[in-house]
Amino acid sequence: MARHRRPPAPTAAPTDRARRRLAAALLTTSALAASVLAAVVSPAAPPAPDRTAPSAATSDLAQQSGH
Repeated sequence: MARHRRPPAPTAAPTDRARRRLAAALLTTSALAASVLAAVVSPAAPPAPDRTAPSAATSDLAQQSGH
């Protein structure tokens, strides 16, 4: 008597796997490149005067009015 087996589950085509690996590699490479550029490149301009530290951002008017 012959055994009846279930056919093997379909696997992803080799091109699908290669495409996914390439996409993952490109994503990783771009994230690494962005991190390196952010660490190496200095900003194009100094921060604006109104963007200084939060402790220095209080105005005289706000201090006088008590808010």
